[in-house]
Amino acid sequence: MPFNMTISPDFKPELISGWYIFNTWLQKKIDTHIHIDLVNDFSELTDAINNDSIDLIYANPCDIAKLVREKEFSPIVQPVGTQDETIIVCNAQHPVDDIETLSPGIRVAMTDVPDVNTIGLIMLEPADISPEDIEPVICRNYITVAKKLINGEADIGFLLADAYDEFSNLVKKQLHSIISSKIHVLHHAFLAGPAFTEQQKLQQALLSMNNDPAALKILNSLEIDKWQTMDREESEFLIDLMETLSPER
Repeated sequence: MPFNMTISPDFKPELISGWYIFNTWLQKKIDTHIHIDLVNDFSELTDAINNDSIDLIYANPCDIAKLVREKEFSPIVQPVGTQDETIIVCNAQHPVDDIETLSPGIRVAMTDVPDVNTIGLIMLEPADISPEDIEPVICRNYITVAKKLINGEADIGFLLADAYDEFSNLVKKQLHSIISSKIHVLHHAFLAGPAFTEQQKLQQALLSMNNDPAALKILNSLEIDKWQTMDREESEFLIDLMETLSPER
């Protein structure tokens, strides 16, 4: 039976082919049969985690706690060159200069990406706006968030900062950035489940991508500069940070 690998569903759609190429490279590199199974959303990912149907995962920081502490996953590596920062934007015709001028009851366009929404809600706290004070406008992806704002169907939107940066100039001209997080330490991580017995071999293979031009090209196609080792202590720090940031703290 092959091992199952999945990717946190907050990656850009244009990176799908890159993850399949990565999986093909990884199987050959460690001589292990791995099946990649991409989920459609975080609800589907939660079901997969609860059903113990995942052996390898490139995980969102919000899922790392459950995977490490409840499902006994081990951190293998973390990406260099990526950070999970959140930006709050509004329609350019109605710019808000200060987050504190926002009022409870606002319509917030958001995806189901948990860390982006968590940080977005934290940045609303200076306006005395709690999760109960917003009207969520759930969107399938970040471009839909932008469309809701441009069409006046939402007052503000939560976006991954990297996603906002990649919008076309035409889209950006119709939006106004209110505030962006500067946490600098939130990131995804590559984890292996307890059934995956080749964890050291896996880690060595991923770290070696930096020294192989062909493998590094695959990695860069995923918008990752390189991998670096991640140990249990570093994962616990990330878990503690996410728990501290949670609106339910």
